[in-house]
Amino acid sequence: MAAFLENIAPFTGNGKKNDKGQDLEEFLEEYDPYKYKNPCVTTDAVVFSWSDKGVESKGPNLDSVWKVLMIRRGNHPCIGWWALPGGFINLRENLRDTAKRELMEETGVDDLPMEQIAVYGNANRDPRARVITSAYMSVVEETKVTVHAGDDADAALWCEIYCESGAWENVEDGGRKRSHFLRLENKAYELELTAVVEEDLKGDIVQERDFQVMDTNQIACDHAAIIVQAWQILKSRL
Repeated sequence: MAAFLENIAPFTGNGKKNDKGQDLEEFLEEYDPYKYKNPCVTTDAVVFSWSDKGVESKGPNLDSVWKVLMIRRGNHPCIGWWALPGGFINLRENLRDTAKRELMEETGVDDLPMEQIAVYGNANRDPRARVITSAYMSVVEETKVTVHAGDDADAALWCEIYCESGAWENVEDGGRKRSHFLRLENKAYELELTAVVEEDLKGDIVQERDFQVMDTNQIACDHAAIIVQAWQILKSRL
């Protein structure tokens, strides 16, 4: 089949032919990208907003009122539950562009800077297919944006975020673990979402850090874990 890219010159290497006597163009004509079952790729965006309690703005800080943007799923899986804005990448779309596009389509929020914070790829995270998601984070002052639901989201809301973290405990394999108790609230809509997320940490210089949802109330998929991880990153910078 034809090459995926129009310009293949940067990929010619030293210009030699392979063991089958093919140059790069001949190799690509024969190459079948669907020979193996490939995973699907999505993005999810944790968008935090902040507002000051006082009259005079001091900028975002730990004393600010913090919220996270959630959408209610209008389709399977987890229909009717609350999730992060996100969706599948287009074939010729960069990941960050997907995160920004999906955020705009589902919430109306546009043109925010996006930082990639994690990749979630456990094999059991989605019943539709083998889906790997790239998680992004952004921060905005709440008054700077207007939220409205669109695409396959039937609601989009700011929820105040509360997250209490337990003490670290040593485990037998030499690592440590702790639990995070997440609560998201929107009092105007009488909405309260909760989850328990366990964080596992192994290593010092090289660290294996995993966030796993142990219990959830209406927060879809593993999105509670993504929120908690993003919240830990944000708090460390404030």
